[in-house]
Amino acid sequence: MAVALAGLTTVVTGAFFTGTQSVTGNTFSTGTVDVGVSPAATALTFSAMAPGDTVTAPLTVSNTGTLAQRYAVLSTTDATDADFLAAQLQMTIKSGVTTCTTAGFTATGTVLYGPGVLGSTTGTKVIGDAAQGAQTGDRTLAAGGSEVLCAQVTLPTSTGNAYQNATTTATLRFDAEQTTNNP
Repeated sequence: MAVALAGLTTVVTGAFFTGTQSVTGNTFSTGTVDVGVSPAATALTFSAMAPGDTVTAPLTVSNTGTLAQRYAVLSTTDATDADFLAAQLQMTIKSGVTTCTTAGFTATGTVLYGPGVLGSTTGTKVIGDAAQGAQTGDRTLAAGGSEVLCAQVTLPTSTGNAYQNATTTATLRFDAEQTTNNP
């Protein structure tokens, strides 16, 4: 009986040492995709163009977000032009131009678009494609990075009298998306 009582006591009084530790301060935050373009308005403008005239201007594209990104550019022209003058004007966009002036445009750089139409009322893909994921021609920028694009628009010397007193306005839309986990 003493043996049975000793066995029961062992089962009832058994104990284990335990401890607990918490890991605090587990914070999670999301990154940002934010594309900036400078100048934000009226980058390329030319009044009273004549056949053979050219305008050239730099566009600085900046990744002001915290995530690496890729971007695309779409050129949309106003409906009042109905693509008439926009289809006649020839635009070329380059990267890596040392001096973004009309005189310096041909000396350096890599052509990203053109020469091609200035745009269209439905939108002309100028650089890459805004569809999600990597597309041919998309440009990439590291977080905090930037690049200067040099844009040039020319009214060809072959432009006829039908284009006198015509006006068009183009909007260059820059669409950006994250590159991380986005094939």
